[in-house]
Amino acid sequence: MTTQGKWRNDGVKVMRRGAMDAALEAQGGRATAFDFSGAGGTSTWVGRATLPGGMQTGAHNHGDQELTVFVLGGCGRIRWGERLEFAVDIAPGDFVYFPAFVPHEEVNIDPDLPLEFLVVRSDTKRVVNKLDTEPVDSPEMVF
Repeated sequence: MTTQGKWRNDGVKVMRRGAMDAALEAQGGRATAFDFSGAGGTSTWVGRATLPGGMQTGAHNHGDQELTVFVLGGCGRIRWGERLEFAVDIAPGDFVYFPAFVPHEEVNIDPDLPLEFLVVRSDTKRVVNKLDTEPVDSPEMVF
């Protein structure tokens, strides 16, 4: 096989919006765009997450995974810390990085519109550890 033929089938990979939208609906708001463990890679997961209007995820962490989200749409708030005592408001175009083991939650502050993220994780395990945390009433707004 020529190099040209190899790249035709093994080069760029595309997840079409319609397929992602269908996967999001079928899987309750979180769907995989690329899981590279099945494509020869071992340490990256890329997907999309949607949080309905007025909802929040609750306190959780992702174990030893690092995570970055890019806000695609909506308005939200990220809370983090042992008691979710810190917060920052986020909007489309913002990137948010979460180091390993950081307790956090995502909050959709718009009651009518979904909060949508592109998500990149540092491995393919998709760990979510729900935490039994009593959050502070008024977090310190950071940034």
